[in-house]
Amino acid sequence: MVSNQAYLFLVFIINGIIIGLLFDFFRIARKVVQTNDIVTYLEDILFWILAGCSMLYSIFTFNNGELRLFMFIGVLLGAFIYMLWISSYFIKINVKIINMVKKVIGFFMIPFLWIYRIIQKVFFKPAIFLFINIRKNFTNFGTKISKNLKVPKKERNIVKN
Repeated sequence: MVSNQAYLFLVFIINGIIIGLLFDFFRIARKVVQTNDIVTYLEDILFWILAGCSMLYSIFTFNNGELRLFMFIGVLLGAFIYMLWISSYFIKINVKIINMVKKVIGFFMIPFLWIYRIIQKVFFKPAIFLFINIRKNFTNFGTKISKNLKVPKKERNIVKN
């Protein structure tokens, strides 16, 4: 009986460490990618759903759905141990790795960016230039025609006579 409870206590300490890891994944994502408040709220909701599912799974799998106070103490102890000893190293290492991967991807994107800039200069800028000038000319052409179609009063009298 006591060995079973010690085993359960250890399982829930590990569960607390896993929840701490999950929390750090979201912290790393926030450090690497700047998000607005709505996305942050959605990430928090997702974290709590995943943490709750982890707890429920552990409770039903390892203790047949019975709740004991030592299980929650184990989760808190596991999360505390993780946050105290592992979390800062885990975050630093992963942020460095992700930033390095972003730099490598950026390095391999340079030829594609050059091609995009060349295509933009060769095709898009002249097309935009033509479009703007054609639009201006047609606008001016329309005002010129409307001015020419409006015959002054003096000329109307001459035409009628």
